[in-house]
Amino acid sequence: MPNTTVNDVELHYLEWGTTDTAAPLAVCLHGFPDSAHTWRLLGPELAEAGFRVVAPFLRGYAPSAVPADGRYQSGMLASDALELRRALGGDERAVVVGHDWGAIATWAAAAYEPASWAKVVAMAVPPAGAVGASFMRYEQLKKSWYMFFFQHALSDVVVGLDDLAFIDGLWADWSPGYDAAEDLELLKPSLRSPENLAAALGYYRATLSGVGVDPALDDIQGAGNAAPPQPTLYLHGVGDGCIGIEVADGVESLLAEGSRVERVEGAGHFLHLERPDVVNPLVVDFLS
Repeated sequence: MPNTTVNDVELHYLEWGTTDTAAPLAVCLHGFPDSAHTWRLLGPELAEAGFRVVAPFLRGYAPSAVPADGRYQSGMLASDALELRRALGGDERAVVVGHDWGAIATWAAAAYEPASWAKVVAMAVPPAGAVGASFMRYEQLKKSWYMFFFQHALSDVVVGLDDLAFIDGLWADWSPGYDAAEDLELLKPSLRSPENLAAALGYYRATLSGVGVDPALDDIQGAGNAAPPQPTLYLHGVGDGCIGIEVADGVESLLAEGSRVERVEGAGHFLHLERPDVVNPLVVDFLS
């Protein structure tokens, strides 16, 4: 598996299509609890459309390294995406695709360096302007209970029990009715070790408790508060049990000219895996 070092962290990645740098680069960023394998259905179709597709295992997710500096804030994830683009020779035609935490990183990376990405695709987590208002509603707070549990040291033990059975439960709640057996088998090696699991939980601790937050990243962190200026495709599963579909209301008004929002019927949080028949053509057509 290829790898490269960005921001002093060795990132391993999956790739599809040509390795010729003459082809436009597509960087695909996964979320939690997931891994780069989440793009195994979309990646080949983007490659067929002419893209050089790269999907990194985010910092802390095996086989990528656990960062010695313990920085997991979204601004750091955005910086990783930008540095990965540079390391792999991406040019002005590069595009970025993100789901869940990958979407959060995508918003910041695209807004902070708009010249680095021609187009943007984000799934399941809308821009901060939409999330901020809805997060305070009871129904969404109830869905987001796990974020608060992750602040407690007990979660380091509980989430890892019985071969990460907690994660089985999250997938079942977030994408009701979807058989995630294959996805869970692929992603669990990225989180089985206590070090990798602590890293994944560290994303939430940086967000809600400020653990390891670096003031040097204030600018790129803050860039994620605004929608990027590029044409953007935002997709959200109508049955999402993690981030309710109502959070997508009004997203259209936040996005730049040439953007669109698609609400995917028959899909929950992992919409790109549940409805690849709908999501893949939408993404490929938009980016092409």
